[in-house]
Amino acid sequence: GPAGAAAAYAAKLKRAQVARVAVAAKWKLAKVPLVAPAPPAVKPRITTRKGFEVKGGAALPPVFTNVPVKNKVVFLTMDDGADKDPELLRMMSELKIPYSAFLSDYVISDNYAFFKKMQKRGVTLNNHTLHHPYLPSMSYARQHHEICDQQVKITERYGAAPLLFRPPFGNYNRDSLRAAKSCGIKAVPLWEAEAFPDHMEWRGDHKLHPGDIILTHFQGHKEWKASMPDLIRAVMKRITDEGYAVARLEDYV
Repeated sequence: GPAGAAAAYAAKLKRAQVARVAVAAKWKLAKVPLVAPAPPAVKPRITTRKGFEVKGGAALPPVFTNVPVKNKVVFLTMDDGADKDPELLRMMSELKIPYSAFLSDYVISDNYAFFKKMQKRGVTLNNHTLHHPYLPSMSYARQHHEICDQQVKITERYGAAPLLFRPPFGNYNRDSLRAAKSCGIKAVPLWEAEAFPDHMEWRGDHKLHPGDIILTHFQGHKEWKASMPDLIRAVMKRITDEGYAVARLEDYV
């Protein structure tokens, strides 16, 4: 009857929480990550952040650092692809923490298979250009090559065309957005905060807000004297301490 069903559901929730506690302890997280609510049935309308517009850009993909949501969720994104740590794949899968990858071909080409494994674990592989150049210094044709040829490479190698593009260094102009739109890009997420193993850097008031996009990089001991799992432990402590859960960016954008 209803009482039995309720008891079974409660037992299931308890088992899930026990499992989350065990996995958090295994990966040495300071706290158990909070669970994000179900994705919205209708994605929020994304518009370009004030001050990030380009002239004549109304019909171009929006550039934004935050997704308009009311729930206490943030979005974790990782750029470039230089460090390819299998421990990161295991950690994020076991903890069930979603994240999005923005990949540059010149640093992933020595191990495309690593990112195929990542994709199979539910991570969307997005566009971050072929060679990570400073786009505003380039002609439209050169920008089109950097963005759209990477679009082709990701599509052919991984079987899915990216809908999201992040310009290197967060720098772009109207030609960048025109080129991105021409090869299927729908939105250009930048970031509100950047995570490092030992600190965060912020655009605003040094705290998280609902819908903030967090940037970090696929880096390790060579750049940071810390591993990707160390980075995840640090950023998840900050996110959880402030009462936030990590949601999947592509469920909202």
